[in-house]
Amino acid sequence: MFIRKVHHIAIIASHYETSKAFYCDVLGFTLMGEVYREARDSWKGDLALNGEYAIELFSFPFPPARPDGPEACGLRHLAFSVEDIEAAKQHLEEKGVSCEAIRVDPLTDKRYTFFKDPDGLPLELYQA
Repeated sequence: MFIRKVHHIAIIASHYETSKAFYCDVLGFTLMGEVYREARDSWKGDLALNGEYAIELFSFPFPPARPDGPEACGLRHLAFSVEDIEAAKQHLEEKGVSCEAIRVDPLTDKRYTFFKDPDGLPLELYQA
């Protein structure tokens, strides 16, 4: 087996339109396509970043809540690479997104900060 790259990340949103607006209007993803799946009462949107397919955004009626805390078993967070973390953090805060203080990774000496999507999914900005 040879894995070349991550193909996509699937996210289930409690409010599809709210999360679609967050990922597209705030984070800068583009909507490549979307479909309503009537049998599941579910939307599925395909989101791209810089022209590359990256996220499947789903909605389902009454999804269970994510386990609380970043140390819960499962996905810990998604990290996005940025060139200028100060500018990226400022952009998010201007859009009403609360960010933690910028920290420095002691292993890589790189700067990073965390914020959350509309459903509380932990997201990270990491200055490459």
